[in-house]
Amino acid sequence: MTTRTVLVINSGSSSIKYQLVDPDSGESLASGIVERIGDATGSITHKRAGERTDITEPVPDHGFGLSEVLRLFDEQGPSLAQAHVVAVGHRVVQGGHYFSGPALIDDDVVAKIEELVPLGPLHNPAHLKGIEVGRQLLADVPHVAVFDTAFFQRLPEEAARYGLNRKVADTYSIRRYGAHGTSHQFVSGEIAERLERDDLKQIVLHLGNGASVSAVVAGRAVETSMGLTPLEGLVMGGRTGDIDPAAVFHLVRVAGMSIDEIDHLFNWESGMKGLTGQQDMREVWRLVDAGDQNARDAIDIYVHRLLKYIGAYTAVMGGVDAITFTAGIGENDARVRAELCKRLDYLGVRIDTEANAVRASEPVTISTPDSSVVVTVFPTNEELAIARQALTLI
Repeated sequence: MTTRTVLVINSGSSSIKYQLVDPDSGESLASGIVERIGDATGSITHKRAGERTDITEPVPDHGFGLSEVLRLFDEQGPSLAQAHVVAVGHRVVQGGHYFSGPALIDDDVVAKIEELVPLGPLHNPAHLKGIEVGRQLLADVPHVAVFDTAFFQRLPEEAARYGLNRKVADTYSIRRYGAHGTSHQFVSGEIAERLERDDLKQIVLHLGNGASVSAVVAGRAVETSMGLTPLEGLVMGGRTGDIDPAAVFHLVRVAGMSIDEIDHLFNWESGMKGLTGQQDMREVWRLVDAGDQNARDAIDIYVHRLLKYIGAYTAVMGGVDAITFTAGIGENDARVRAELCKRLDYLGVRIDTEANAVRASEPVTISTPDSSVVVTVFPTNEELAIARQALTLI
């Protein structure tokens, strides 16, 4: 069979991440990133077959950036003309109530993504730029949008609806949409295959700079920690996670802060950064080891929030069969995993200390055979998930 590939594009406000994926084998044939779009000096990194090309040059806009990416594919390889690209898959954060799965991009889909900008103001405008430029430069292949919110679009009403006035909520589309759904769907599906069970009660911990947790029963998401926006839920790199909404009113009245200032405070200057001065968990642990009490408290707050969600989701599902760690912190921070799992002793969780300590690029089970819950570290692969979802529409 002829190898077929999907070019996956994740367009940000000042960056474009890309990867050429073989969805059948799961192999990444090339990847790269265009950074600092619109700045005086931009950069482009292209990787393939162990080789890396770095370019420093002004990248005035997304169109120029993607044109340069296509040039690098031509000059450095692999040739897109010979790679049999069957689709371009675009990551889109906010799909609202419109999209419960991938969508073949046409003008109507673009209009809906644009309509959802108020719900995803930090992400959807950048995705629209990537889609517009991609459709112009790669006009001979279908383009598919894959939405972060799609996996959670069919959450039970009891989990999706806030206790807000129904008319206000419906008028302004205020409900819990979740995020990181592509990762949660991919990981939970792979764990079900790994354990050869389609009836699993799973908790997936996607722990990165942004972090979320989901409860998945028999392949369907029944709860997730992020809500109307990615601010709700866990303590994150720069985000507060759950906080009394009246804190906003308090800061307006007492501190004289504007809505934009509070928005910035909650999303960028809080979380681990606000608690310790460091956003990178490795730096936080260095502070802990140096005896910094604020850093130790921050780790406790971080783990406590995780513990609360696992307890809540276990109750929602009526039990838990599998807990999976994924994303940057989930995959690489053995100390966070150890501290959390120690507090899950009441669930019958038992951890193999040696297995947990190994930094592996492959999936690894870190629970012992006598553990009542299977605990796994599973590397997420959102690019492969996007490529495979795109393929379902081709």
